[in-house]
Amino acid sequence: MISSYIMPILIFVLLVFATIKKTKPYNSFVVGAKESLPLVFDIFAYIVAVFVFIEIFDASGLSDVLTNILSPVFNFLGIPVELTKLAILKPFSGSGGLAILQNIFDTYGVDSYISRCASVILASSDTVFYVSTVYFSKTSVKKLGIAIPIALFATFLSVILSCLFCRIM
Repeated sequence: MISSYIMPILIFVLLVFATIKKTKPYNSFVVGAKESLPLVFDIFAYIVAVFVFIEIFDASGLSDVLTNILSPVFNFLGIPVELTKLAILKPFSGSGGLAILQNIFDTYGVDSYISRCASVILASSDTVFYVSTVYFSKTSVKKLGIAIPIALFATFLSVILSCLFCRIM
């Protein structure tokens, strides 16, 4: 119930703050929106490349092959086999992860151990390749070096810890 009041309260507080600071909030918003357009154009090609890769990865069947290969390893580490595809797809696509989560909810119910693990996995990490694309497209750093492998390792570690946390709770 309180969530329906958060945005109006936030807008009201921002308007009061703008009045106290003697700024024009609408003009500030328009200036900020105008300044963001070059950023959108700069990163657009990178984002399109990531989305095309995600579609090719899924449509080619490579995600299913990786799921079959990694399932025994995940099972050994205490990650339910049903979550393998989620763990593989999450670094690439947040919306793909949400679709898999919905499928898990429909199949196992929202209160099952697998659904709880999937929820924590989805919330415990970000889409590594999307975030890297946006960040590295706007910085002078062009050699990704070890940044992506470290991010992928942290994501994998978060999957393991998510399942361990859900097992303990």
